Amino acid sequence: MKKFFSLMLALVLCLGLVPTMAGADVEKPSKITIFVDGTVFTEANAQDKFKARWEELTGIELEIIQPDHDAYYDVLQQQIASGDWPDVMILSSSYYSAYAAEGVLWDMTEAWENSDTKNSGRFTGDSVIEGLKIDGRLYGFADARGGGTVTYVKKAWLDAVGMEAPTTWEEYAAMCDAFVNNDPDGDGVKDTYALTAAGFVGTELPYINYLPEFYQDAYPSFYKNDEGKWVDGFTEPAMEAALARLNEGYTKGWIDPTTLTNGTKDCRNKFYDNTTGVFTYWSGTWATNLKKNLENNGVDGELVALAPLEGCPAYIDRTPPVWAISSTCENPEGVFKYFIDTILDGGDMQFLWTYGVEDVHWSTKAGTVCGNTYEEGQFHMLENLEVPGTQYTKHHTDPVSSLATFADGYYNPVNEIVQPENLESNQLFAENSRPATIVPSTEEMSTYNGDLTTLKNELIAKVAMGEMTYAEAMTRFANEGQAWSDKIVDSLNALN
Repeated sequence: MKKFFSLMLALVLCLGLVPTMAGADVEKPSKITIFVDGTVFTEANAQDKFKARWEELTGIELEIIQPDHDAYYDVLQQQIASGDWPDVMILSSSYYSAYAAEGVLWDMTEAWENSDTKNSGRFTGDSVIEGLKIDGRLYGFADARGGGTVTYVKKAWLDAVGMEAPTTWEEYAAMCDAFVNNDPDGDGVKDTYALTAAGFVGTELPYINYLPEFYQDAYPSFYKNDEGKWVDGFTEPAMEAALARLNEGYTKGWIDPTTLTNGTKDCRNKFYDNTTGVFTYWSGTWATNLKKNLENNGVDGELVALAPLEGCPAYIDRTPPVWAISSTCENPEGVFKYFIDTILDGGDMQFLWTYGVEDVHWSTKAGTVCGNTYEEGQFHMLENLEVPGTQYTKHHTDPVSSLATFADGYYNPVNEIVQPENLESNQLFAENSRPATIVPSTEEMSTYNGDLTTLKNELIAKVAMGEMTYAEAMTRFANEGQAWSDKIVDSLNALN
């Protein structure tokens, strides 16, 4: 497969399919083929109406290839292996870095620097784009933040123990202790935990997002340090302090003892039934979901979203899915200009990608939708064609986490359809987050990182639960994992 990609890349270069210099004329494509997942309207959700509106706005034929959402990457890999590559594809972070390394993706760095979107004055996602660069080059475009978690605390529990929202680790630890020992739910029984999580370490990037107050500046995987060198964060001194905090939280009963085996649904249910008072979970829509589900369960739904504790790093913004152009695209500059660069145009196209098609996905006509009554002229989303009884909330681009505002004077109904707690938690996250690190794909990473991650996760859990000391864990790591770690670090630094 690697030889195949190398041959394809050589063919691309021979054909001259490389970025044009800034200012060169860009030919308008007659047709663009895109390969998309379920974040773009499906056929059941009137994809044909979306396609017709897009073509009306651009005058370009749009071919949409959309596999079943759950099989998306299996089908994409088959498509790439066949050599019949689409012009544009949606990629997760892991596929993005792998395909960039294998020459599948067109380098859009210069196109982006000279784009209307970047230079519009409306774009707010420079840090996100910088986080997408691989060795300083850009191979994919994101229209919204990847999103991330913030820590929510039940206001009623804080009131019950006479505390304010914590701003330091010491205050956070004192709050956790009070939530365990001072009967915050008022039932007269010592039966509460401060928090729970879906494991002591996450199973996917960015790994530490469900226990940020405990990890703080520690990171259990690979990252580039201040000196520009790749390191394995598991071996850094900060990890010892993080594991000590986790062990303290577990042995003092702050952390639910079933944390090791919990899934995210288990964690939500413990929060809803008033077993726990602290929950680190997704910003935005989930702020509203948590509030409503607590209230539906007879629990006070007022939550306080915490900023990162004093001295702690910002929350981690996940690497968002990207729009990438294949390196075999016959007119990548044209596809960039007329497809990528229009998604956040500040006007009708951005509205289409954000909310969909008028009178299909949204409307301003008077009427009742799913029990909600709207007056003439009031913007509202319509009933979901695929899931009757629910309303659409958005199209592909999340209106709250979008990386560009609409143009001055252009109507954006986001404040009318999004709940205040959703907006507030997203704003808190946006102001207190940093982009996740894109880790380049190497042969050593592919070969060793799976087993290495399994070992790290086991050691983290054992130290957290007091089954092993930090020194014992690092001895075992030296014997079983250090060689793998060194090979991966050397391969990453060889790319510099």
